[in-house]
Amino acid sequence: MSSVHAQQLESINRHLLDIKGKIDVSFEFFPPNTEQMETTLWQSVERLAPLDPKFISVTYGAGASTRDRTHDVIKKIQQQTSLSTAAHLTCIDATEQDLINIAKDYWEHGVKHIVALRGDTDPNQPQQLNQPPLYASELVSLLKSVADFEISVAAYPEVHPEARSAQADLLNLKRKVDAGATRAITQFFFDVDSFLRFRDRCAAANIDAEIVPGILPVTNINTVTRFAGLTNVSVPAWLTDSFEGLDNDATSRNLLGANIAMDMVKVLSKEGVSDFHFYTLNRSELTYAICHLLGKRPQQTTASSPI
Repeated sequence: MSSVHAQQLESINRHLLDIKGKIDVSFEFFPPNTEQMETTLWQSVERLAPLDPKFISVTYGAGASTRDRTHDVIKKIQQQTSLSTAAHLTCIDATEQDLINIAKDYWEHGVKHIVALRGDTDPNQPQQLNQPPLYASELVSLLKSVADFEISVAAYPEVHPEARSAQADLLNLKRKVDAGATRAITQFFFDVDSFLRFRDRCAAANIDAEIVPGILPVTNINTVTRFAGLTNVSVPAWLTDSFEGLDNDATSRNLLGANIAMDMVKVLSKEGVSDFHFYTLNRSELTYAICHLLGKRPQQTTASSPI
């Protein structure tokens, strides 16, 4: 290791002491499909709850069964813990009245933060219920017409796969913010510079909303590569090479995944990022370790209500 690199690393590590107690985190989960997955979910929520996240969100997809599972999980967390919850809501496979009814139901149950998304279209079902489909900016406006929700939206440092151009994608984000969104959570990424360049472009476009990096700790490179292919995320060669030969070595994969995510977070925090959104995949171990490194640790005087 060169002396310059060693000095840079030492500077970043010292910075972690400076930011202790000044970082906010949020966690994303998905609704479980099986009894075993439900057990894993609640174990993860219990493990991460003492870290006092800003909020936790639960994903949402098209179809009544997925919607119902999301509603059930969100309401249970809202009712049985002290955590602040954010419900994902998509436009796909729902009419405007459906969306209004869902929003009212959430508000009545104390869920006042929505992650507003257009949602992914299903190529096998081209005829969606709402034709023409709403866009996320329109969903933000609709939600604001129902109640004064806190609204987060999605952002894409490497450009949404359906966007005509990077500039068009940026303008779409501005429309969502102008409609009332207060936070943009990014798609996961592995190129820190791409996030920093995107943040600069948002500032230049007068996008007045917090840009929160989405962090995905990698434990299975094949799964991540599949996700990345669907979302226009670059998977660098060094990342793929790092996991080569570890298919049957879960322990090493976890250690490597935690180390990679920690390095990203260190650099981002040094660049002034104070909020991080973790895609947990309903597992808590790596996210907990990274938060510990950031100084986001359980407080003896506060505890979440039992689930």
